[in-house]
Amino acid sequence: MTDQPYGNVPLFRDLSADRFEDQEATELESMCMNCHEDGTTRLLLTKIPFFKDVIISSFDCPHCGYKNNEVQPGGAIQDKGIKYTVEIKTEKDMSRQVVKSDSASVVFPELDFEIPANSQKGVFTTIEGLISRAVEGLEQDQPLRRIQHPEMATKIDEFIQKLSSLKPPFTVVLDDPTGNSFIENPVAPAVDPAMTVQTYKRTPELDQQLGIVPSTYEEPSGAADSNQSNADDRQDAEQTEGAAVSKDEVLSFQVNCSNCNSPTESRMKVVDIPFFKEIILMALNCEHCGCKSNEVKSGSGVEPKGKKITLRITDPSDLNRDILKSETCGFRIPELEFEYYMSSDAGKFTTVEGMINSIKENFNLGQPFTSGDSAREERKMKVKEFTDKLDQILASKMQVTIILDDPAGNSYLQNLYAPEPDPEMTIEEYERTEEQNEELGLNDMRTENY
Repeated sequence: MTDQPYGNVPLFRDLSADRFEDQEATELESMCMNCHEDGTTRLLLTKIPFFKDVIISSFDCPHCGYKNNEVQPGGAIQDKGIKYTVEIKTEKDMSRQVVKSDSASVVFPELDFEIPANSQKGVFTTIEGLISRAVEGLEQDQPLRRIQHPEMATKIDEFIQKLSSLKPPFTVVLDDPTGNSFIENPVAPAVDPAMTVQTYKRTPELDQQLGIVPSTYEEPSGAADSNQSNADDRQDAEQTEGAAVSKDEVLSFQVNCSNCNSPTESRMKVVDIPFFKEIILMALNCEHCGCKSNEVKSGSGVEPKGKKITLRITDPSDLNRDILKSETCGFRIPELEFEYYMSSDAGKFTTVEGMINSIKENFNLGQPFTSGDSAREERKMKVKEFTDKLDQILASKMQVTIILDDPAGNSYLQNLYAPEPDPEMTIEEYERTEEQNEELGLNDMRTENY
C-alpha cells in the first residue's frame, strides 16, 4: 500500500479537473479467494456527476487469473432512500452504467424476478452486467441441484434461458433504502424520458435493517404521564435557549469533512432574507483538503402550498440575483432541456451565476464518468456542448429561463423591483399532489396532541 503521511493529508483526495492527472489508485496486497495466493487490490475514490463519491476496488490475481471489482459508497447513508424505474427500449440502453450498493434490490417486472438486497456485493456495472451477474448466481449451485432436486434444477434452467435471452423492451426497477445507488442518464444533461427517480422516507423497519436507530419510538404507556412535567420544563428551556441565540451570532460545531472525512469545523448562522423568511445557513471550510461547501435549511416548516418560480434571464444583472434553492427544490433550464431532480443536491444559498457555476462543476470535464476511458465520445461531445452553452449564459450571450419548483415552498429568488412586482419573474403557488406529500414525509407526520 502506498505510504502517505497522516495529519493534514486527507485520506481521500478529490479528483477535480486540475488535480486529476496526478491521482493514483492505492494498491495493497490481498489474498486471492480463488487460489489463496497473493494478488493485488486497487482502490480509487472517484466522483459520479450529480451523484456522489464512490470507492471502486479492483482485484487481480496473477497466479490464477481471477479478477473481481466492487463498488462502495464513499459517503454516509443518505437521509432518504432512492428508487429508479427505467424503461430499457433499445440495445444501447443495455450499456447504461449502474452503481448498485449491497443494500439495493433490482426487480425485472416482466419476468417477475428480483435480485434481493444484500444478496450481492456492491458493483459498478451496466444493465447487461446486472443480468449476467444474476445468471451466474443462478448457475452457481445448479450441478448440486441437478443431483438433489432435479425438478427444481430443470425449472431454474428454463428461467436462466429466459433471463439470458432477455431483450428490450423491458423495465428495470432499482430500489436502494440507503440512497447510494445510481443509474446513468445517457442523454444527460437533458432529462431522461425513459427514467423516473423517486426519493422516499425510510420506514423504522428499514432503518433497523440498515443498523440505524429509528428517529422516533413509542414510549411505554405508563411513561407518558410521568414525563409530562419534564416535557413542559424542556419546552421552556428550549424557548429560553432559542431566545439567547442572536441573529448576529455564528455557532460552530465539530464535524467530519464530506470530501476527505477529516475532522473540521462547521459554522451555522440564522439569516433573515427580506420579503421571504428566516433561513439557517451552514458553511464548511476544510483546512485539510480545501473543500468548501454551504448548505441551507429552512428556519420554518413546510409551507401550506408548493411554489414555482420562473425567471427570464434577459440582462447581466439577473445573474447577480440571490437564489435560495432548498434541498426539496427542482431546478430546470427548459432551453437546455436540463433538470435537477428534487433532492439531487443539497440546499444552496447563492446567486444565479453561482448556481450555474455549480452545475458546471458537476459536469467537470476532469471527471472519469464524463471524460477518460469510461466515457463514450458521444457523451463527451454532449457535455462539451452543454458546458459551452452555460458559458454563453454566464457571458450574457444567451437568454434562458430558469424554473425553481419546490413542493415544500421553501425556495426563493430575489425580486430586483421589490416591493413592486418583477416583470421578468412569476411566482405560482399550487396544491401538492399525494405523491409529493409522500416524498416530503407529510403523510406520516402526526402533530395532534404534540
